[in-house]
Amino acid sequence: MIQYPHVQAELLSAAELEHAVGSKPIAYVPLGAYEFHGPHLPMGLDALNAHGVCRVAAARSGGIVLPPLYYGTGGGHMEYPWTIMIAEQEPIRTLLNTTLGRLQDFGVRLAVLFSGHFADEQLEMIERLEAEWNDAGNAMRVIARAVNMPLGAGLPVPDHAGVFESSLLSNFAPELVHIDRLPSIEDAPSADPGGDESGPHRHEPQHPLRGVFGADPRRLDPAQNLRLLDALVSRLVADVNEASA
Repeated sequence: MIQYPHVQAELLSAAELEHAVGSKPIAYVPLGAYEFHGPHLPMGLDALNAHGVCRVAAARSGGIVLPPLYYGTGGGHMEYPWTIMIAEQEPIRTLLNTTLGRLQDFGVRLAVLFSGHFADEQLEMIERLEAEWNDAGNAMRVIARAVNMPLGAGLPVPDHAGVFESSLLSNFAPELVHIDRLPSIEDAPSADPGGDESGPHRHEPQHPLRGVFGADPRRLDPAQNLRLLDALVSRLVADVNEASA
C-alpha cells in the first residue's frame, strides 16, 4: 500500500505547511465523486484514486496535497444506489474558487486540479476554472488534469469500475478492491453485444457487470497495478514541471 503522509495538508501543522510550500510552492487539489462502482469497489473510488495519485506525484515533485473533494458532477450513474451527484456545477465551483484564492494567499504558485472522476461535465468544469483563473491575471497558475490522461500502449484504458479503476485503487487501498464480490466469470460471463464493454446494456440490473463500463475487472492483472500508477504519475509530474518552470 502506497502512502505519503508527509505531503498531506490535513496531517500537517501550519508551520509544516509553510515550510513545504516555501520549498516547493505547488498544491494538488484532488477531486472525485460519490457514486456507484459496482459491488466490488467503494463509492468514493474517484476521490481515493485522485488523492492517491496526487500523493505520489507530490512526493516526486514537491508540494502539498489537499484532502480530496468527494462530490462531483456529471456521468451516467445519477440514479444508482447511494450515488450523490451534484447536478449543478456552481456549488463545486464556489468551493474550488475559494480554495484557489486561499492557496494563492498562502504563497502557492501552481495549483493542480486533478480529478479522478472524468465525466464530461466534470472535465468541462475544471477546464473552465483553469481558463478563467489564468485569464484573470492571478499570480498563481492553475492547471486542470484527470486520471484519463493519455498513457503508453499496453496499459489499461480509463474506464468506470473496470480494470483501470480497480487496478489503480489496488495501489492505495487493496483492502477495498473486492473482485470476489462479482460473480465468477465462468458462471456469469459478460454478455456484451458486439463485444461492446461500455454499451447501455451494462445499465441493466440483470447484467453480471451492471454499472461497470470498460474492461471486465475479473480479468485484472495485478502485475499491471504499479506500471499503470507510474505511467500516470510520470505524465502528471511532467505537466507540473512544465507548468512551474
